[in-house]
Amino acid sequence: MKCMSKATAKTKAPADSEFGKLLKEYNTKIPVVGDIVKGKIISLENGGVRVDVNGIATGVVRGQELYDESDQYGAMKIGDEVEATVIDEENENGEMELSFRTAGHQRVWDRMSKLMTDGVTIKSKVLDANKGGLMMKVEALFGFMPVSQLNPDHYPRVPGGDKIRILEQLRKMIGSELSVKVIDANPSEEKLIVSEKAVWEDDQKAVLDSYKIGDLIEGEISALTSFGAFIKFGEGLEGLVHISEIVWQRIDHPRDVLKIGDKVKAQIIDLNKSKIYLSLKRLVEDPWKSVKDRYQVGQIVEGVVHKIEPFGLMVKLDNDIHGLAHVSELSDAQIHDEEVLKKLFVIGQSYKFEIVNIEPAEHRLGLKAAGVKGKRRVAETEAVEKNPSENVAPPAPEAEKENEK
Repeated sequence: MKCMSKATAKTKAPADSEFGKLLKEYNTKIPVVGDIVKGKIISLENGGVRVDVNGIATGVVRGQELYDESDQYGAMKIGDEVEATVIDEENENGEMELSFRTAGHQRVWDRMSKLMTDGVTIKSKVLDANKGGLMMKVEALFGFMPVSQLNPDHYPRVPGGDKIRILEQLRKMIGSELSVKVIDANPSEEKLIVSEKAVWEDDQKAVLDSYKIGDLIEGEISALTSFGAFIKFGEGLEGLVHISEIVWQRIDHPRDVLKIGDKVKAQIIDLNKSKIYLSLKRLVEDPWKSVKDRYQVGQIVEGVVHKIEPFGLMVKLDNDIHGLAHVSELSDAQIHDEEVLKKLFVIGQSYKFEIVNIEPAEHRLGLKAAGVKGKRRVAETEAVEKNPSENVAPPAPEAEKENEK
């Protein structure tokens, strides 16, 4: 048997002697617990596999440690070269205790780390789903893919972010096979994270090389969310039109002016890695540039109330220009309750308003109900009532002289 006991291996000898040099070199080669070693199988008997570890020691693999994730034990034969992990430097028989199972586990994690470093795309099967994402089988390991790492085609676009409906969408993917990339491999924490979006982003980058900011595209509305609309165009590309880039007017939701399936033209306004940002409104002349040609401060206009908020009314003057009538500009009496406001004004009905300010650059136009003093005049009146003496005009010099007489 080639295994040398620890006591023998650590025998001291003069450092400068030939034997001392050989002994020092031997001691530095002895594997320790945790090392992965290579060797040749020298026997397969008594429920164990004995391995010649590079002529340094004899190791034995037995019991549960025989089996790695690939179940290769049944195909082994004498003379085969194998890898194993040292789990004990010397057992009760003076042999090095080895494990195929641990070595196999480590090999798989090493492979995951290499896949992550190299950015290689692999296939992975969806095993289960929870509200946060998908449980994946990644070769011999179990991994996880957060919802945020799904590609746009699989991302559950659920109105309001309803977690129950998101889970319903995710469960439809159980059993499917996805192309993914490893984005985090941490064997000490047994954490393996994969991403389908990373594969999609790589595909996007190649196609995006043919586009630049300012380009016009034609596509189809593919999804509507509270924050914007998605447009599919080109060769499998998809861009986002933020709600503020849909129309020049203020809207509460993209569905107010768009519906899924609409054919639209848009302009690319930003390219951020694989993310594409688009604008619909920039293809239309900004109506606020000419607002002062149509409206002036002090003008009495007719407008339709299209929304009532606690802070006031949103008023539509025409198809392009909408204004705000603040609650303090709607009555000379203070209005503290939105319900009171709803009794005074009805959505969809037309009322007369006076324009109090126009700010084209900010896309703002202020209104007050016609005939109402409004907050500015109310403030002036209150100031006079509070300090009447300060607001009385001084008598003319001639009047002073008359009084002296």
